[in-house]
Amino acid sequence: AQAMRALPIGVPKVLVSTMAGGDVSPYVDSSDLTLMYSVVDISGLNSVSCEVLGNAAAAAAGMARRHERNHDEQAGRGRPVVAATMFGVTTPAVDTARARLAELGYEVLVFHATGAGGRAVEKLARDGMLDGVLDLTTTELADELVGGVLSAGPSRLTAAGALGIPQVVAPGALDMVNFGPAATVPERFAERRLLVHNATVTLMRTTAGEMADLGAVMGRKLRGARGPAEVFWPLRGISAVDVADGPFADPEADRSGLDALRAAVRGGEVRVHELDAHINDPSFAVAMADRLHRLITEHARRATH
Repeated sequence: AQAMRALPIGVPKVLVSTMAGGDVSPYVDSSDLTLMYSVVDISGLNSVSCEVLGNAAAAAAGMARRHERNHDEQAGRGRPVVAATMFGVTTPAVDTARARLAELGYEVLVFHATGAGGRAVEKLARDGMLDGVLDLTTTELADELVGGVLSAGPSRLTAAGALGIPQVVAPGALDMVNFGPAATVPERFAERRLLVHNATVTLMRTTAGEMADLGAVMGRKLRGARGPAEVFWPLRGISAVDVADGPFADPEADRSGLDALRAAVRGGEVRVHELDAHINDPSFAVAMADRLHRLITEHARRATH
């Protein structure tokens, strides 16, 4: 599984294992690995194992034929590819940005920022499959910092920068840390501002101190980027519940994040745009999309010279 996960997305991967009947997330992670339960143990051939292994071989062969045919069909025809990160509380913004980027000629891949989604974006960037990243929803950074259940790990927001891929970033849903059902929220957070999103998801508002730490983390990671990286910060709220009179409204905390971000990138190449808008306002999404288009265009022009 470890070897297969290292292969690029799209390369056919079929793994037969006795472990495939349980929790397979440690084996699959953010790859497109296909797992097949062996049913019987891998100990010699018998009537059951021959059927299972035969089906696995046929599946791998079919994937390989389709992969080769699709590769030939797509050669020279592909549009530039952009990854966009989304959460339920930033969906309107990403929908608008995706439509705008499609108008500009891009294929937009949308990833749900639930840990695996963020890791998938990082992997696609490392695999050289992206021309740009619209990282509108960086909420996984909050889970990594505070201890939520949707962390994408410490390498989140690093791959595009390391490879010089243009990226435009926003603090989408940094106002929240994610937990499971309300009863599973750690006792140390019992007095914090909590919002039961549904029966299986409980959100916790980030404090001013945590937002300052997140702004610093974001700034530090982007400042190390080898390519163009810019931040768009909406001054009227960073998620659907961070609005005036909303359950997570906290302008002071949001400002702490912005101030820390600006301090972290001061003197570097990262530009920070403050917009008098909410993150889900169409104007904000279009501004991010248009800016990413310009950065990708300029980056491609420099690369050809």
